[in-house]
Amino acid sequence: MSGTSTRGCDDSLPRWLEQYRVYALYGLAVGTILCLLALLTNPIPDPSFPRMTLPPSLRLPVRQPRIEHWPVTYTVGIWLWIGGFPALFLTGYLKYGATVRRGHALWLGGAPAAAMLGWTTYCRFFWPKLHPPTWNAPSYTVACWGYCSTYDPIWSNLAYAIALLGVAATVAAVRRRRGASHALVAFGALALPLGLPALYEGLRRATR
Repeated sequence: MSGTSTRGCDDSLPRWLEQYRVYALYGLAVGTILCLLALLTNPIPDPSFPRMTLPPSLRLPVRQPRIEHWPVTYTVGIWLWIGGFPALFLTGYLKYGATVRRGHALWLGGAPAAAMLGWTTYCRFFWPKLHPPTWNAPSYTVACWGYCSTYDPIWSNLAYAIALLGVAATVAAVRRRRGASHALVAFGALALPLGLPALYEGLRRATR
């Protein structure tokens, strides 16, 4: 992988991952704009949050169709965030990874694991769930999608297990334990797309 790095230092990313990071950051910006656009066209873009609305005088005289519960641009915007969010961890790694002890493991493994724990807890206990559940439920990992599209607790339990695997893999990587690279690969693969940074870090450790 190091042969295709965009920079010569050990903290650089392979060219393909750097290109993903750059385009994904643009995608996050576009996704934010698309979500805000739904506020200008639909009275309640997200029924889970009915107070997130604008007065009629500030809305455009058009209304977007919905994909399941959400307007089209809101749906596309949320999925752009889901696909692009791992780029934030990669950017944090590039900017601050070298200045923090074991920054590789913390930014690329620990940060996604912590995010997955937080979102899994929010979605299970605090997210105002819409009914009926839908295949289009925005979710940052496959296991999270299983829960958000069915509300079956078994998927949430699986998401917790995967996130805890990520925590354990990060601890193993920080302490330089044997098998840390395999644990990071397992977590990253099971937590895609959120786990992409951990998958890269695990493969980097296994092949360097």
